[in-house]
Amino acid sequence: MARIAIVGTGFVGRAWAISYARAGHEITLWDQEASAAAKALEYIAGVLPDLAANDLTDGQAPAAILDRLKPVARLAEALEGVDHVQESTPEILEVKRAVFAKLDQLAAPEAVLASSTSALLPSAFTEGLPGRQRCLVVHPLNPPYLIPAAELVPAPWTSPETMDRTAGLLRRAGHAPIVMKREIDGFLMNRLQGALLEEAFRLVADGYASTEDVDIGLRDGLALRWSFMGPFETIDLNAPGGVRDYVLRYQQIYSNIFPSTQRRVDWAGPVIETVEADRRKRLPPTDLGRRAVWRDRQLMALAAHKRRTRRELGD
Repeated sequence: MARIAIVGTGFVGRAWAISYARAGHEITLWDQEASAAAKALEYIAGVLPDLAANDLTDGQAPAAILDRLKPVARLAEALEGVDHVQESTPEILEVKRAVFAKLDQLAAPEAVLASSTSALLPSAFTEGLPGRQRCLVVHPLNPPYLIPAAELVPAPWTSPETMDRTAGLLRRAGHAPIVMKREIDGFLMNRLQGALLEEAFRLVADGYASTEDVDIGLRDGLALRWSFMGPFETIDLNAPGGVRDYVLRYQQIYSNIFPSTQRRVDWAGPVIETVEADRRKRLPPTDLGRRAVWRDRQLMALAAHKRRTRRELGD
């Protein structure tokens, strides 16, 4: 098993800690704020019983997973003897540059240095580092202990060995790595999500549908297939002759739609009044926290179902 340092123990860092500790790895936790690592442990201790109740701890007792998590006071101590560093500090370029300079200086030369950033290109904060070939982005969909997909994004100088080692680590921890060939703004998942959100805001702003109707279209329509298939597999199965047959039959529909998608609606413009009013009618602000807990429990149930299905099918 690997030794992994979690650098930055906020919302994303503590979620990574659960995922890696559940996989059997020894975890050190460090944060610039002295009390943050202890707070992360409290949060993790509260989540693990729910995971265990949904058969999402791989048969381990919560206490066994907690025992693998060690908060430390000094960054050098957190990095001692580690194989992998998962950095989850604030999404500020200068912060990332300063943190990665320290990580490259203090971590053993063979340790992989991975950032959880959701928006910053790895080339922007690793270019001047002596060990830049071992640096990459590993961006999760949060929380990674429930959502297995994670993007591996290389800088131009990230070595193939670094990509291979990191993908292997993630797969062994039950993740589904997206191994990108090169970096691009938004990576892969935010670009896909962004394309959908752009159209959702356009449809509402232009008066074609309500926010709830858009949500129904995803929740009770497309997302049912997308919860176990991607868009390419979906269209491969939606025409008798497979993906080429689908393209020949239906490409013109999307070609006709495309020109009307080439304009942005300002999400923070007048449309936000409609979107927010619709959402607050359905969910008062005082219920946001309760609904977020419900969401996480729904995710746990779905994750448990998908795990059982994979085991039954030998997939």
